[in-house]
Amino acid sequence: MIKILANDGIDPVGKKLLEEAGFVVDTDTVPQDQLVEALKNYDGITVRSATKLRKDLIDQVPNLKLIGRGGVGMDNIDVDYARSKGIAVVNTPAASSLSVAELVFAHLFTGIRFLQDSNRKMPVEGNTKFNALKKAYAGGVELQGKTMGIIGFGRIGRETAKVALRLGMNVLAYDLYPAEGTLPLTFQGGVSVEIPFKTVSLDEVIAKSDFISLHTPFADKPILGTAEFAKMKNGVGVVNCSRGGTIDETALIAALDSGKLAFAGLDVFDNEPTPDTAILQHPKISLTPHIGAATNEAQERIGTELASLIIEHFKK
Repeated sequence: MIKILANDGIDPVGKKLLEEAGFVVDTDTVPQDQLVEALKNYDGITVRSATKLRKDLIDQVPNLKLIGRGGVGMDNIDVDYARSKGIAVVNTPAASSLSVAELVFAHLFTGIRFLQDSNRKMPVEGNTKFNALKKAYAGGVELQGKTMGIIGFGRIGRETAKVALRLGMNVLAYDLYPAEGTLPLTFQGGVSVEIPFKTVSLDEVIAKSDFISLHTPFADKPILGTAEFAKMKNGVGVVNCSRGGTIDETALIAALDSGKLAFAGLDVFDNEPTPDTAILQHPKISLTPHIGAATNEAQERIGTELASLIIEHFKK
């Protein structure tokens, strides 16, 4: 009987699919420092971003046959090393794309209408300084007609572009691997169109965009820092729902304080799960605690796809 440890949880639909296929699925979270001993009793493990599966751990569980990552990035797994040891590594890169893209626009709508600040101040000052707050938040802007810059044009980047296009925005996209093609858009009523795209240089995205969203894997150094902020238009909004470390947070605060940037939206941080206090308290930053894929729909898709990949592997 094949046993799977779903250490960071799995949607009930995915668990049910595995159990119906004859697998035993445990969803009790095992602490990182106890994983080596626990995994000796399992054939496979599924994780999200919390559990780390590094070389030293992999070496101590030779019985492990599969690692499943519910989501896109696999920065918490030594993927190549695991595969060199004959362990299958699978993930679900498409399942959460729309959820992350919608969160990007939650941050954008928040930033352009000052919701991150007004939601802090209205409970405290709303009944004594109502008119002053109304005046303070009177300079909002619209997204329609503006240019959305997307850094990283994989599945999530393209889904973000599709949302932007539906809102009447222009899109400039950069990817490490230049690409061109079409984006399929389906509108309410079932009308479908194909929108052509061609990626441009990173410098062009930085210089010409009104808003910029990052959708890249983990990077050894920040993609956006002091030099990049200096090349942007005045009043740009920046959103990061990809990976912590892709924005220089010190440079970000300086750009916000100087007025170079109008606002930022962050779902990921340098020091998770203890982000810097200056970031958390900044009035121009919209904040969420790494919840890009945390919708009911995405979790169900992730669980279903992950279960299917696990069943397919062990059937072989």
